[in-house]
Amino acid sequence: MTFYVYVSDTMKDNQIFHPLAVTQPLPSQMNNPFDYEPHPLCLQAAQEVSAYIAAKAEWQAEMTAGKMFGVLLVQRQDGGEVGFLAAYSGQICGRSDWQGFVPAVFDYLQPDGYFKTNEAEISQMNTEIARLSELPERKRLKREITLLLQEREQAVEKQRLVIAGAKLLRDQRRKERHLTREEKEAMIRESQFQKAQLRRIKQHFSDEIGEKEAKTVILNAQIKALEQQRKERSRNLQYWLFSHFEMLNAEGERRSLVDIFAETAFKEPPSGAGECCEPKLLQYAYAHQLKPLNIAMFWYGGHPQSEIRHHGQFYPACSGKCKPILRWMLDGDQLADHKDSDDGGHEAMAGRCGEVEIVYEDRDMVVVNKPDGLLSVPGIETKYSVWKIFTDRYPNLHIFLVHRLDMATSGLLLIAKSRAVHARLQRQFAERSIQKRYVALLDGDVAVGTPRRGTINLPLRPDLFDRPRQVVDRVDGKEAVTDYHIMATGNGMTRIELFPKTGRTHQLRMHCAHPDGLGLPIIGDVLYGRRADRLYLHAASIDFTHPTTGMRMHLETKVPF
Repeated sequence: MTFYVYVSDTMKDNQIFHPLAVTQPLPSQMNNPFDYEPHPLCLQAAQEVSAYIAAKAEWQAEMTAGKMFGVLLVQRQDGGEVGFLAAYSGQICGRSDWQGFVPAVFDYLQPDGYFKTNEAEISQMNTEIARLSELPERKRLKREITLLLQEREQAVEKQRLVIAGAKLLRDQRRKERHLTREEKEAMIRESQFQKAQLRRIKQHFSDEIGEKEAKTVILNAQIKALEQQRKERSRNLQYWLFSHFEMLNAEGERRSLVDIFAETAFKEPPSGAGECCEPKLLQYAYAHQLKPLNIAMFWYGGHPQSEIRHHGQFYPACSGKCKPILRWMLDGDQLADHKDSDDGGHEAMAGRCGEVEIVYEDRDMVVVNKPDGLLSVPGIETKYSVWKIFTDRYPNLHIFLVHRLDMATSGLLLIAKSRAVHARLQRQFAERSIQKRYVALLDGDVAVGTPRRGTINLPLRPDLFDRPRQVVDRVDGKEAVTDYHIMATGNGMTRIELFPKTGRTHQLRMHCAHPDGLGLPIIGDVLYGRRADRLYLHAASIDFTHPTTGMRMHLETKVPF
């Protein structure tokens, strides 16, 4: 029997529950928001939401920067009507109450409400701090103090030269002839006077600088007092805000964000917690006796500057802001049967890895061809790894991995059989004398005009609230440089060689996917692109100097795709 799905009506402003006419089996259980494939019903709902957004003229300017949207497939109690809820993260055009979408968990944006009133007062404090910081008198005093410090340094140095010159003359006179008592006493008085003069110069400038600094201190004290007040007011306002975000769970229990995050490493909720799509959707469903069936989040609009977000692409829930909340909200629900992944959802592959191929081995080291889906070192939950395999194989040796590959990446991996060999090989990595070549398949044809060879330089740092994701940060990021060579392109794919010059986490994946890099994610990259049967990234060859013989070595393996 063939099943079909269709949406009965287009998404409407006057309703939040959007009915679906369903002619196919519903999802058997709630999916894992951190690792999922969108259900066909969620795909259909996302299409409806996307069409609605495209027709919303007043949103288009904001959509150029992009926004995360979400849909939740729900069913009324006792097996009733099926429909979907829609949500957006944060606000759109400064509002969290657009019709047709679930409301905020806690609406703190009312113009005359407690939050906006206090926020306005904090903004006034910011204005006053800026005014005091830019006072002409404060700037004048700062300039005068700087000039006096320079003058003091010059005057003190000049007097020290006088003292040194006079001492040189006195020493010379002592060597040339025998001095009378009167001459010796005169020399002592001269030395004492010159040193006293140095003290007077220092004191003179200290008095002048101290007088001006005292005036500056009064002005700075006002600024510091306001800054402290602002800090306390902001902290209290944040606490008030997050204490009013009371999250429901599947059992109808309530818990504030303050309590939820108190048990995390953050201790306090990060900014924006509770305003992502997932908690908003679940909150509305629980509050209105709707059973959650399946959830999906997608990006609409332009690329952000730092993150990897592509229009129309589906993404998992963020780790830092959403994971603690969703663990509370979904506790006791079907999610208990799922485990979320910290490396793109490939844990299930670990069991099929079998024996690891040895490409080269001697008494000092081993080079292996790691299959995709196998950890380099043990994880929190999965202990099976390259390190574990070779530690078990050589129980009398200390095994050290010289570098690592992401679990989803296959290819050549260096293993040292002693601490000394490990140190020598790591030194080569630090000196960048080890050369690695990767081969990847990118999801799409490279843009017309992209050079066949080039260099990508995009500094990276971890996304603190969504690990293990990385972001481009041109201020605080660490240098990340990759050379590339486009081998072939066509049929919606690009085959490419990648030569990393640095070794940052997810460097190749970010440099491929980011719009300021190649703008195409690697096929199968579930963090920055789309899911496939594997991550199409392989460490194909490596060049290094043997840590004992000193011979230059080149090793390579067949690319499995």
